[in-house]
Amino acid sequence: MKITSAGFGVKRLCIILGLSRSSFYSWRRTAAARTARQAAETELADRIREVHQDSDGTYGAPRVTAELRDEGILINHKRVARIMRTIGLEGVRLRRRHRTTTTEPAAAKAPDLIGRDFTADAVNTKYVGDITYLPVSGAKPLYLATVIDLASRRLAGWAIADHMRTELVTDALAAAERTRGSLAGAIMHTDHGSPYTSRSFAKICRSAGVRQSMGAIGSSADNAAAESFNAAFKRETLKGRKGCRASAKHDSMPSAG
Repeated sequence: MKITSAGFGVKRLCIILGLSRSSFYSWRRTAAARTARQAAETELADRIREVHQDSDGTYGAPRVTAELRDEGILINHKRVARIMRTIGLEGVRLRRRHRTTTTEPAAAKAPDLIGRDFTADAVNTKYVGDITYLPVSGAKPLYLATVIDLASRRLAGWAIADHMRTELVTDALAAAERTRGSLAGAIMHTDHGSPYTSRSFAKICRSAGVRQSMGAIGSSADNAAAESFNAAFKRETLKGRKGCRASAKHDSMPSAG
């Protein structure tokens, strides 16, 4: 507009620049909105940087998105990923995957009551569980069993041991029952690993009033919420190291709630 005030008309300038006058007036009309969007983007980038720093640089776009949503910010992970790329941030990636699901062909199966719907309208209604491998520097590896509430996304119960026997998962479910007081009527969704298809686990589920649910054999997507939690926990705990200290067996675990 400084140029037009010097005596150059909009029509002439648009001809020189190869623009239509309607495009120019549209650009001028939306200038305030563009400025507001840019300011919002800068503010969002600052908050993303803070969340990433608070995680010691371990959070990737999915976890940063979850944190922002918990704060009431409506945003999708694609936008977060784009902003993180722009400002040069990335999360920690796990180096390798250790197999923790061993299926027994003749084991009892439960129906899929979740159907990849990893949401819940109320706490203590839908849970997911899984076992993950924890390397320990200079010692025998450990295995962590989790019970995660799909409504609050909080860890309701967990157990850790140097084996993957059935008591690992029954201890985790018992811990969740102590945390909640009662699990009656809740769904417990897992994979087809032998600890979860065992008679002992079925028995403790019946005793607690829990309905067992299982996805398809060999489909990690059918238990994606639990696997995502475990992967994020290891990223934040190991932070790129090959293993954790044996003395940190309980120190690094989040409190159940």
